[in-house]
Amino acid sequence: MSAITKYFQLDELHTNYKREILAGFTTFISMAYILFVNPSVLGAAGMDKGAVFTATALASAIGCILMGVLARYPIATAPALGINAFFAYSVVIGMKVPWQTALAGVFVASLIFLLITIFKLRELIIDAIPTDLKFAISSGIGLFIAFLGLNDGGLIVANKSTVVGLGSLSVGTTWLTVFGLIVTAILMVRKTPGAIFIGMVLTSLLGIVTGLIDLPSSLVASAPSLKPTFGVGVMHIGDINTLQLAVVVLTFLLVTFFDTAGTLVGLAQQAGFMKDNKMPRVGKALLSDSTAMLAGSVLGTSPVGAYVESSAGIAVGGRSGITAITTGILFVLGIFFSPLLTVVTTQVTAPALIIVGVLMAQSLKNISWTKLEIAIPAFLIVLGMPLTYSISDGIALGFIMYPITMIAAKRGKEVHPLMYVLFFVFVGFMWILNVNG
Repeated sequence: MSAITKYFQLDELHTNYKREILAGFTTFISMAYILFVNPSVLGAAGMDKGAVFTATALASAIGCILMGVLARYPIATAPALGINAFFAYSVVIGMKVPWQTALAGVFVASLIFLLITIFKLRELIIDAIPTDLKFAISSGIGLFIAFLGLNDGGLIVANKSTVVGLGSLSVGTTWLTVFGLIVTAILMVRKTPGAIFIGMVLTSLLGIVTGLIDLPSSLVASAPSLKPTFGVGVMHIGDINTLQLAVVVLTFLLVTFFDTAGTLVGLAQQAGFMKDNKMPRVGKALLSDSTAMLAGSVLGTSPVGAYVESSAGIAVGGRSGITAITTGILFVLGIFFSPLLTVVTTQVTAPALIIVGVLMAQSLKNISWTKLEIAIPAFLIVLGMPLTYSISDGIALGFIMYPITMIAAKRGKEVHPLMYVLFFVFVGFMWILNVNG
């Protein structure tokens, strides 16, 4: 047994290099869209899109490799969706805060993040979450990413009369999603190894053949310069001198904290890592993503966090840090092969998200639905995530309700003290979002 095999516990995890690398590639394909979405969102705030593209790739790579080497988990990181929109549209455009100052806010939040990780406060909070609510978080993330997939693929769209509705089947790209969903579902049911990845490849090929996906103009492009954004946040720390900006920093901190914590727990549940309601090596996992967030703020991007799309790699068998390291290496390579990544459209990744949503929703069976004091907060978490389009908002709804229902059931003494603290934290969190929303 080689030292690498032993370190990553490949034999104990019943996996091998081939499966881990395939899983890493699958995870990368599932989340490669962030390389293009993040520059678009932050570009709306006036940031240089080319610099943000490179910063996104490097920050993602740093987080993935740290997660793989230190925590040995198949969990990938990248600038988080949602918080990047808050950065651009709420802080910069809405509050008229210069993007340089907003980036300084991310830097300060990441420093605080790193400190509470080192002192194991994050670890204590995650361990304090009841088992039922952890299963609810896992299931809720499943519904959330399935909803993302359905929306990205054009099967579910906004509807003024009914909020959401069935998308138009006269749109060619929507049929790519339908094809990918059917093919992937068949392969999954037949237990074909690498079913999700094969489904993506076949969907991409169909898109190219039918002209629905354009062939890239070239295969290789030089990496855009980081100069417009590198170190800008650090140089503008002094700009954070008002209560409003302190609230912005706190919001960056809270949203990233609970999005990442919820995602880590959900993915650990899916992969079967949880032991006695605890996630082994969670401290190293949290240290990895908080360090990546700090690096990202220096490079020039919004907060970095664990990605739910890691579930695609886990679903094809990824169980060790080699999966995350592979994803990280591909992010670095992605800087130079950016034109090729345009082939992987949202319609290609949508079926993978939907199928993985099905897999993660299986945690619903482990929730104590017959006990209303558990069922009500769990239900709010599960349904809240897709309906609010936010993992952290869903968690907030459930965590606020949990102490209330437990006290009503005369089980208040069973609630961990930290859950009472989180009750007040989330009440404040919701107020902050309301004030700044």
